[in-house]
Amino acid sequence: MSALVAVAGVGLFADGRELLHQSVWAKPLKFGASFVMYGATLAWLIPKLRRARRTMWLVGTVFAVAGLIDVGFIAVQAARGTFSHFNAGTDTFNRIGQQIFSTGVFGLFGASLIVAVMLLFQRIGDAALTWALRAGLGLAVLGMALASFITGWTSSAGPRTVEDAYGNAVPLVGGHGVGAPDGGGMPITNWSTTGGDLRVPHFIGLHSVQVFVLTVLVLTALATRIGLLRHERVRARLTGVVIVGYSALFTITAWQALRGQSLIHPDAATWTALAATAVMTALTAALAVAAAHRAERARRGQTIATKESGGRAAPAGPRSRAAAMRATPSRSTGGAKV
Repeated sequence: MSALVAVAGVGLFADGRELLHQSVWAKPLKFGASFVMYGATLAWLIPKLRRARRTMWLVGTVFAVAGLIDVGFIAVQAARGTFSHFNAGTDTFNRIGQQIFSTGVFGLFGASLIVAVMLLFQRIGDAALTWALRAGLGLAVLGMALASFITGWTSSAGPRTVEDAYGNAVPLVGGHGVGAPDGGGMPITNWSTTGGDLRVPHFIGLHSVQVFVLTVLVLTALATRIGLLRHERVRARLTGVVIVGYSALFTITAWQALRGQSLIHPDAATWTALAATAVMTALTAALAVAAAHRAERARRGQTIATKESGGRAAPAGPRSRAAAMRATPSRSTGGAKV
């Protein structure tokens, strides 16, 4: 995938061919970069799963092979100057390639789902990292599942015919957009500017695991300077706040796309949902920090009380009291012992 990023990056400037007003190498570049991040995460994570190691090795291998098949077909179609997704062309290569392409998609989804399930029964590192990985892989699977509905949701508008990089007619069935055809979208991402686009929540869900793990790394780094973050429970709570807020963002963008609304043209309902999410996330984070401060003050008070009690003499037993009485000078009244 790293090699594909390099090749596609060169092709982006050296090859002038376009599909729907975008370089033929734009899609291979995006998919290659996405798989570099996601694949590196799985490559780091899978060896840390202590249970069913052989099964996990097999799952990782399935993911790698499926990724090569899936993205490899995208790269080959780009080199051919035609479409990879939703291409209903009748030429033999495309028909066979589309069948293999769909098989690779199921392999990627299945492998990610198995890893996500295995994470539910194992702990990786501290609580913050464990929950970051669990939630991240869970959202990634949801993002993949959402992508599988793209064709079914948008194909109701019927097939359309577009031109490939050489001006030849290519029939497309389905698309990424909801309420608007693909093409002429945002720079780099090519997400629709006129209608809904399910690639937005797909992207957000797929890379949530990197966001959550980065959150844990930042909190761990800050723990060297901020005393509150040295406690595992505090870092776990703050990571949970990020997970909940990010999950709400995923839900809002999916809801927005399914209503046929562009990411960059939110309506009042979307703005309200985003504002409510921001306020609740900030409030939850403030409550978590306040709770950490209270717990820290309680720990300090308990430490001080323990030190003070440790400095006092222990209560004397019967023998000690008797010895103390013998060692203490007797009080007398008028020369007589009392």
